[in-house]
Amino acid sequence: MIRQRSLAMLILLTIVTCGIYAIIFWYNYAEDMNRLCAGDGENTTNYIVAILLSIVTCGIYMWVWYYKIGNRLQKNAPRYGMQFQENGTSVLMWMILGSMLCGIGQFVAWHILIKNMNAIDQAYCAQAPQI
Repeated sequence: MIRQRSLAMLILLTIVTCGIYAIIFWYNYAEDMNRLCAGDGENTTNYIVAILLSIVTCGIYMWVWYYKIGNRLQKNAPRYGMQFQENGTSVLMWMILGSMLCGIGQFVAWHILIKNMNAIDQAYCAQAPQI
């Protein structure tokens, strides 16, 4: 079972650890996503690689990374008997247009990703055989 993630804890621990927790958080998020969505023909790029590619592309790749995650979550939701209204476009629009709202949009996008991952995780655990 993957522990439930929280936006508030992400923000708080990222501030306390000067950004290190965010790297660990998103690294584990990508690993968990690959486990929960295995068999869909896609693979979420490792977060460390995403950071490096983002540096090379002046930050653009990170938006692509979040976009792909949003789409992958929506694509895999029916496997677990769910449907998400939000997809990669919703996440990307919150990140881009929300940056004009004093940066609040990024937190809304993160909330969407965390909420949807938590929902898929709960369904995954419910379907997994109990040992």
